[in-house]
Amino acid sequence: MSRQSLPSIFSHSPAFFRPFQRELAQMLDHVRRTDPVELPDDGYFAAPLSVPAVDIAETDEGLEISAEVPGVSEEELDVTIVGDVLVLKGEKNENVDEKKRDYHLVERRYGSFRRSIPLGFVPEKEAVTAAFSDGVLKLKIARPVDAESGVQRVSIAKG
Repeated sequence: MSRQSLPSIFSHSPAFFRPFQRELAQMLDHVRRTDPVELPDDGYFAAPLSVPAVDIAETDEGLEISAEVPGVSEEELDVTIVGDVLVLKGEKNENVDEKKRDYHLVERRYGSFRRSIPLGFVPEKEAVTAAFSDGVLKLKIARPVDAESGVQRVSIAKG
């Protein structure tokens, strides 16, 4: 595209860009005045380790939960139930090589995670089984016999 075919607004003086530059400067000033974002020690902007993605299926017996935790070993997982809440905690550690590397792009995430999942009932002590294979944690949680379904129809009055 030649310079002559550009819209006429681009062919004028830099006055077109002044409002944009002013707005950008105001935005950067605002960022400098706010609390700093917590960054890794190496200074890269990195997103925190995300919580594991889960699938939750309700069965006649209770719940079946699958959680993806790739790169986390069985020893690095902590699975607890507090009341009626399932808590998944873990940490994915970076395998540090003795050699220094000059990375140009780092997308893999490391760090700890915690995810709380409300169950809707308090399971019995021995009513939970867990299996871990290929980065997927699978839990089966039996619903107690005396637990109510939790579904209650609410009637709506007119007017």
